[in-house]
Amino acid sequence: MKLFIVPLLLYALAATANTCDSGQRQSPIDITATARQKLPALTFDYRAAPLKIADDGHTVRVRFGNGSQLHIGNQRYTLQQFHFHTPGGDRIAGEEFPMAAHLLHKSQSGQLLALVVLLRVGAENPLLNSLLPLIPVKADGDHMPAGVMVDANGLLPASRGYYRYAGSLTASPCTEGVDWIVLKQPLELSAAQLAQYRKRFADNARAVQPVHQRIVLESL
Repeated sequence: MKLFIVPLLLYALAATANTCDSGQRQSPIDITATARQKLPALTFDYRAAPLKIADDGHTVRVRFGNGSQLHIGNQRYTLQQFHFHTPGGDRIAGEEFPMAAHLLHKSQSGQLLALVVLLRVGAENPLLNSLLPLIPVKADGDHMPAGVMVDANGLLPASRGYYRYAGSLTASPCTEGVDWIVLKQPLELSAAQLAQYRKRFADNARAVQPVHQRIVLESL
């Protein structure tokens, strides 16, 4: 039996590498050519929840378990967590953003959906202002500061126009079949907030990936 363990392990590792290196629907991408059409509206039912925050070794992560939901047409997705990437990963017409928030959702059937909110340097970001001082001093799991609430609505811009494409996880095993929604309107964070974040975390965004034959949908 032991004779087969190492070959099978090597096969699994090779399969993972192949998905990351040669998958045809990888994320993030540079959004250039799009197909503009009437797409279902994004309807958010996000609710404030007790803060559950962690340094996961790569970024600050906030988990949710309060039933906050995103509705797209008749599809319903439950918010699982959000975290941040520097730089932003997805680009729009070649523009690289210094940061992005990724809000990860899951449907009842298990379909994963990543909602991307891009950030430019400008005004101070209120939600980041409240989170940055509460990042745990080390990567030792979730922390729940007493009496502190968090509301993911603070990561949503006023305009809900979006791009949508078929993508993947951005970290190994780079699993494909993840729906990606990138909001058109960026938010802002201050240069000081960006510098404070980067004192704690090295840049963690994956390089943009080839679009291949994918069609990127754009809402009207």
